[in-house]
Amino acid sequence: MTDIKKYTMDDVLINLHKGAWWRYTDWNNRTYANLRVSEGFDYTLPTEEELNAQVTQLQVDYDSKDYARKRETEYPSLKDCIHALLDGGDTLTNIQSLRQSIKTKYPKESE
Repeated sequence: MTDIKKYTMDDVLINLHKGAWWRYTDWNNRTYANLRVSEGFDYTLPTEEELNAQVTQLQVDYDSKDYARKRETEYPSLKDCIHALLDGGDTLTNIQSLRQSIKTKYPKESE
């Protein structure tokens, strides 16, 4: 099963500065209008447009790696690959063939 991730402002804010530097006036309604800098922190909030752009970029980056997450779930285990390398012959050929079929099934966007 493929991971599904939906990025939010929190994902961006968490990485801007260390500590609990931001808060919401209403934690059940996490909108930009309710966003504040916590007392004791001398930071400026990014604009709503800047935050939205960063959220969008995180999502685009994550979504562009969907093929890799799908491949990973179907690839042979590291243990199987090591045994194939040690055994050689048909075992290695089978592993290589399986990996190639998975790459074909889940191509990169640029392939």
